[in-house]
Amino acid sequence: QVQLVESGGGLVQPGGSLRLSCAVSGSIFRLLGMGWYRQAPGKQRELVAAVTSGGSTNYADSVKGRFTVSRDNAKNTLYLQMNSLKPEDTAVYYCNAIPYGIPTSTVRGPYWGQGTQVTVSS
Repeated sequence: QVQLVESGGGLVQPGGSLRLSCAVSGSIFRLLGMGWYRQAPGKQRELVAAVTSGGSTNYADSVKGRFTVSRDNAKNTLYLQMNSLKPEDTAVYYCNAIPYGIPTSTVRGPYWGQGTQVTVSS
């Protein structure tokens, strides 16, 4: 069984930074494609960034150049470094895992975390 636990959300001012973490239980982390999604109130859940088991990355246009997704296979942990945050980045952020693939805007893995709130406001 794969379990995902996010942490690192909070309140930050515009222009600030946060780093989200997603700890993954189980022994197959290195085989998982991982992704970060977000959902703002009244909006659909959207892909923010994803990384394959081999380390290739993909980003939504809205976060390119500001967010960086990474993974540490030794620690079974996924990260999302978020810089230059904007009020429109406010959402609940979820991590997602898919065996032998990569999460996309239309294909999502079966494993989800509980979400962590990110609020960007002055």
